[in-house]
Amino acid sequence: MSKFSDIIVEKPKNGVVCIKLNRPESKNAIRTLMLSELASSLIDCENNIDVRCVILTGEGENFAAGADIKEMAKLDAVGVLNDQRVQYWQQINNFSKPIITAVNGYCMGGGCELAMHADIIIAGRSAKFGQPEINLGIIPGAGGTQRLIRCVGKSLASQMILSGELIDSHKALAAGLISEISEPELTLERAQQIAQQIANKAPVAIRLAKESLKQAFESSLSAGMQFERRSFVLLAATKDRNEGINAFLEKRQPFYQGE
Repeated sequence: MSKFSDIIVEKPKNGVVCIKLNRPESKNAIRTLMLSELASSLIDCENNIDVRCVILTGEGENFAAGADIKEMAKLDAVGVLNDQRVQYWQQINNFSKPIITAVNGYCMGGGCELAMHADIIIAGRSAKFGQPEINLGIIPGAGGTQRLIRCVGKSLASQMILSGELIDSHKALAAGLISEISEPELTLERAQQIAQQIANKAPVAIRLAKESLKQAFESSLSAGMQFERRSFVLLAATKDRNEGINAFLEKRQPFYQGE
């Protein structure tokens, strides 16, 4: 793994890598350098066969309180149009392995958009979620309007985006934005437990399962069903599928090799 300044990337452990946003003095505000480093670290993880799942969290008391406003203020319309951050967001979106976000404290604006790029969000009881960009006379620009409405529905997404109101972890759970609530000091530990469960599964099946789930957001039901069926058929040709079935019949733990 490469060395970074705005993020901390731990070495793979049992197939799991933990990446921490590392600007606690600014509540982990997301600037271009941080996004660049995050995208680069995920490319490293993509190419590392020892990595099967990634945990994304924030250093300190917060996940990320939004974009770096000081950096944003320097951009005019042309600067925003040509902003290189767009390509970094796309690289994060294209990551094929599972991402679990462990959230404590503020998860707002670009931080909330980043969290929603993950497959699973675990949140501490103190977590606060929101897209308050409207308070600055702007709107979410990294997928917030599109992802949030798919996660929590039209009414709540509209209320959050149009009013700038934040929601707590209990409302986020009820709305489907997150999957679990934990005590703040145990949030990362719980994410690690889930990540380890995922890392122990067949890698090719995990990859196709993630892609199939994404299809539900991005295509029609019939197209999604077709993708799922093709993936199901493809997995019949893998060694891991045979290993999984044999292990079940033989009442033992499977040993998956990603083949």
